[in-house]
Amino acid sequence: MELQVEGRNLDVRKSWQEKIQEEKERLMRHHPGLILNLRVTIEETSSHKQGGNEVRLVAAVPNDTVVVKKKGDSVRPLLVDAFDKLGLQLKELQRKRRQTVKVPEVAGEISGTGVIKNLSPFESYGFIVSTEGREVYFHENALKDLVMDDLTEGDSVSFGVTEGDKGPQATWVRAS
Repeated sequence: MELQVEGRNLDVRKSWQEKIQEEKERLMRHHPGLILNLRVTIEETSSHKQGGNEVRLVAAVPNDTVVVKKKGDSVRPLLVDAFDKLGLQLKELQRKRRQTVKVPEVAGEISGTGVIKNLSPFESYGFIVSTEGREVYFHENALKDLVMDDLTEGDSVSFGVTEGDKGPQATWVRAS
C-alpha cells in the first residue's frame, strides 16, 4: 500500500507519523491487499467552532474510494477515530461485495425454475409453482438482487429449494 502524509498550515509531528504508520499496519493486517493507496491529510483550520484541526483519510480500493473526515482540537485522537471509521467502512464494503457473489449451491439443495403463484408482500412471503407442479414457499429474505415490490404473480423465477419444517422452501430466489 502506498502511503502519503500531508500537513496543511502545520508541520506533521513525528509522533503523528508514528501513529499513522501503526494504524496503517493495523489496516493492512485486517484488510490485506484491499487498500491500494492511502492519503492522510492533517490540516490546521481557522474554524474554532468545530476544533482547530481536520484529519482526512482517502483510501483507494479496487473500483472505489473511501473518504473519512474528522474535525476536532487534538490531532492524535482524530487520527485514531478516523482510522477506526475507515476500518468500519472497509469492513462494510467487503461485506457488500461478498453479498454480490453468486450463491453457491448447498448440499441437499435442488435448483429449479417456476412462476410466482401467490404473493403476500405485507407478510413478506410468497409461493412459487415449480415446472414440476410443486408448490414452494419463499420468504423475502431469500430474494437475491430484487425485492418483493419487483415481483408480480406469473413472473418467472429460478430458485434453490430444500425441505423446510412445513414442506419445500426456497433458499434463494432470482428473476429469470
